[in-house]
Amino acid sequence: MHIADLTAAEQRVLGCLLEKRFTTPDQYPLTLNALRLACNQSTNRDPVVDYDERTVRDAADRLTQYGVARMVSGHSSRAIKYRHLAEDALGLGGEQLAILCVLLLRGPQTPGELKLRTERMSAFSSLQAVDDVLATLIERGYARRAGRQPGQKEDRFEQLLGGSDGAGPPAPAAGLPPGPAAADRDGLETRVGALEDEVARLGAELRALRELLD
Repeated sequence: MHIADLTAAEQRVLGCLLEKRFTTPDQYPLTLNALRLACNQSTNRDPVVDYDERTVRDAADRLTQYGVARMVSGHSSRAIKYRHLAEDALGLGGEQLAILCVLLLRGPQTPGELKLRTERMSAFSSLQAVDDVLATLIERGYARRAGRQPGQKEDRFEQLLGGSDGAGPPAPAAGLPPGPAAADRDGLETRVGALEDEVARLGAELRALRELLD
């Protein structure tokens, strides 16, 4: 197996492990159920999928065989959990993993879109900083320039960890300019994603409190 041969499910699972390590460290590593819910989120995902537990488990188990992830046991739980090993397996740092994560979860994107969508993972000071990270990913063989979409001024970039599933970015609604509409949508999705993570954190704290009371 070569790292460039990851299936769509393996790419989604790896992207979710990367994302949740950044955004919800208190609930990381992820249980199988948490990983399935992350894969099937309706926000910050393109395309939106509906993977069942077996699909997610098989993809996560294959990633462990490839050395990109690992199964671990929680300190207070016997449930199997999963964490990524991308730093060592891919030889990438935090900023590079943040960009790669969003490319895995959202498909081809412009540097401006990547800067906006990585805010909760790594705050890039400028588009040049994003370009520098993309240059490193391209040099390492993890990304490439994908060209522009109609109406866009910036080139898009895509990850190279696996083949495309054929689902491109959603087309803008008829009669609406792509720029402002996309920015508004991304801002809303970012806020909704943050709220989902906060709900997950509060739910975990509530379960822990119930266990103490019982």
